Amino acid sequence: MRGSVTVAIDGPAGSGKSTLSRALATRLGLHRLDTGAMYRSVAWAVLQQGIDADDREAVAEVARDLDIEVDDRVVADGTDITEAIRGPEVSATVSAVAANPAVRAVMVERQRRWVDAHGGGVVEGRDIGSVVLPDADVKLFLTASPEVRAARRSEEGAEAVARRDRLDSTRTASPLEVPEGARVIDTGAQSVDQIVEEVVAWL
Repeated sequence: MRGSVTVAIDGPAGSGKSTLSRALATRLGLHRLDTGAMYRSVAWAVLQQGIDADDREAVAEVARDLDIEVDDRVVADGTDITEAIRGPEVSATVSAVAANPAVRAVMVERQRRWVDAHGGGVVEGRDIGSVVLPDADVKLFLTASPEVRAARRSEEGAEAVARRDRLDSTRTASPLEVPEGARVIDTGAQSVDQIVEEVVAWL
């Protein structure tokens, strides 16, 4: 099935997007794109350059200039930052970076180009079904209780996860929301294998 369908996966932090997207991509033989890693890469570069995340134009310039490769590893301007972008500093900065409309415009264009280049794929993020790929073959919105999501992101803590929820859902540019036509799935109530089989049945 490689390259024949597009699956959009949205949801808040700790909802299981990465776990499900990996399992679906493997099951369907599709490429996978973690768009959150793209925004984290920009946040990492902003921190490296000592730029204030609230300086919208400076941050947008970083996004425009940064060469990002997202696959099994994440590489920015030739540097492997796979582990670095999961650190607490990047986690605390990424929501502010992702709220920048100019940054989102750059990233959305790159994400659409990625899908075109691969002829489809499994794409995860926070605005995939609503903004990036509104015509995706399958749109999923993952959810789970705050307790379950906080436990999955124990390195960040419940307060940090709740803060990211507030920032992501209230930002002006592409806020986190359930896309029209998306199937809402509680990942705390089903196993990954069960969800994968459900999705395969829908295709």
